[in-house]
Amino acid sequence: MTEMTKKYSNGEITVVWKPDTCIHSGICWKGAAGLTDVFDPRKKPWINPQGAASERIIQQINQCPSGALSYFRNAEGEELKIEAAAASILHAEIKPNGSIRLHGEVTITHKDGRQEVKPNGVSLCRCGASENKPFCDGSHKRIGFQDA
Repeated sequence: MTEMTKKYSNGEITVVWKPDTCIHSGICWKGAAGLTDVFDPRKKPWINPQGAASERIIQQINQCPSGALSYFRNAEGEELKIEAAAASILHAEIKPNGSIRLHGEVTITHKDGRQEVKPNGVSLCRCGASENKPFCDGSHKRIGFQDA
């Protein structure tokens, strides 16, 4: 199965979106920290990389809990892997009534041995209802998951 990938460029950076990975948390556009000039689900296409400075877009992408949003600098090329600073420490956060959020670069080894790198962290299912395990797909909201 091939995962769909969409790319949007402003000439300096290219925003990469993987809709099959997206859990629709809305962090990219909701609330005071959101960036609606770039990420607006009411518009087609919903990503406008001309809507803000590249560094601001990168900051917002780094908040994506599922890793569905990523980026690369066009001058460096798509093949260059975006790496966290060598001194960074993985941070795990238990979201109230929700997922386990791992911050930093995470390598997931699936039960079939396949490895998948999430450069900006990942949200893992804690409720057991995700249809995209081990990743959170937001099902905890649908089933009313509550911390014990």
